Amino acid sequence: MSSKPFSARTLDPNALKSFAHPLRLSLYELLDEHGPSTATRLAGLLGQNTGATSYHLRELARHGMIEEAPELGRGKEKYWRITPGGFSYGEAPPGDEETANALEALLDDLVRRRGAELARWREEEAATPEEWVRASGLGRRSLRLTAGETARMRDEVFEVLERYRAMADQRDGESRGEPDPSLGHVVVHFDVLPVGLTGGERPAADG
Repeated sequence: MSSKPFSARTLDPNALKSFAHPLRLSLYELLDEHGPSTATRLAGLLGQNTGATSYHLRELARHGMIEEAPELGRGKEKYWRITPGGFSYGEAPPGDEETANALEALLDDLVRRRGAELARWREEEAATPEEWVRASGLGRRSLRLTAGETARMRDEVFEVLERYRAMADQRDGESRGEPDPSLGHVVVHFDVLPVGLTGGERPAADG
């Protein structure tokens, strides 16, 4: 099986540098979690002014990460939604220090936000409907694989995730913004991390 890209699109250096901005990342995550929204509503959620959120939404749209949802707008009110298909971050071009630094900052921010999402789930779990608790899961596996096997496993898992994303995107498009009470926002964390290959010792766990 040949290695396949695990997203429909990889961000180019300009898009990557644009996305490495905490407010833009927050706007994208809110659109991903809550669905289409306006600059005014997003500004209220983030404690920002509408001018700032409008500007950063336009920047996200300029790089194809979000798009307008004209069927939802009323008058001058403009709705934005994430662009179907998702994207991956790729790598900085050799010698492009500016993009490399932006990618490092973005990944560090994503790691921090991921920890916050896990903490949020632990806080909300007790009040979450039982059917959703049963459908959730936290897991960790440690495997001994070659680099090629690791890449194939990664791509196979991402292919499954992309299949479900495509299904959800199609359903969202067909619903034309009508809410479905049976749907919930589900976050999937998936990491493939080759550890211990630099010769360093693993830090001892607290306690």
